[in-house]
Amino acid sequence: MKNFQLLNSVIILFCLLVFSSCKKDKDVINFISGKSNEYSLTENQRHSDEAESFSDDILIFNFLPSSTTNQIVKHEYYTLSYNEKYEQAEWVAYELKESYLKNSNFKRPFFIEDPKVKTGSADWRNYKNSGFDKGHLCPAGDMEFAFNAYNDTFFTSNISPQLHAFNGGVWNRLEQKVRFWGAKYDGIYVVTGGVLEPSLETIGKEKVSVPKYFYKVLLDNSKGKFKMIAFLVPNAESNASLYDFVVPVDRIEKLTGIDFFPKLEDRTENQLEKSSDYKSWIF
Repeated sequence: MKNFQLLNSVIILFCLLVFSSCKKDKDVINFISGKSNEYSLTENQRHSDEAESFSDDILIFNFLPSSTTNQIVKHEYYTLSYNEKYEQAEWVAYELKESYLKNSNFKRPFFIEDPKVKTGSADWRNYKNSGFDKGHLCPAGDMEFAFNAYNDTFFTSNISPQLHAFNGGVWNRLEQKVRFWGAKYDGIYVVTGGVLEPSLETIGKEKVSVPKYFYKVLLDNSKGKFKMIAFLVPNAESNASLYDFVVPVDRIEKLTGIDFFPKLEDRTENQLEKSSDYKSWIF
């Protein structure tokens, strides 16, 4: 009888071990296949967090600049930092890939206020009869790969007062050069805005400030090697070469109080931002 009970206990213990092993195997299968249960959700979240951390720290870094206003607005294909005091973005940042560069001939929509700006972006009527263009910061021409991406560039949070001769002249030449680099290097990070400072001329009832200078800061990571270039261009007509407007990123940081690409490794960031060497960028 005792031998029978002992045998029975052994059999029960064996069954429990088999069941436990099968359950673990099933859970592993569920985790791999993405089926939800307590184990797979916990493990999936942990692995997801690890993968995200790995991607952020090694494969992809946060290319957004610092914000002096803490009012960062994220749209699907570009992000901006809105400055209510000057009624425009202090910067607009986006990635420009070769696949984005298409001529879709979309119908231009009306400019509208940005619903994501909590303090309210300036009304387009401020520009009416002002003598200034509604100058895009993220160009509509960089976003013609999708109708919604194109339309999003017509939020008034994405415009700044620009003289027509500047907007259609040297600034347009620079935008075309950025598109050339976007195709050449198949993906660059672009940050652009006006230099916002006290005592600027204003337009409209909401007193939209008119920057005296506009900047573009570009970062490329082709073949695993970073390179950076920055332009500081007066809001005026100019036939000068784009070379003439190349400046160290440090200079724009001092003018704006913005830290560009703060997530870069410090040594790399410092080296790139103090240089005005444009030889690595094909003109």
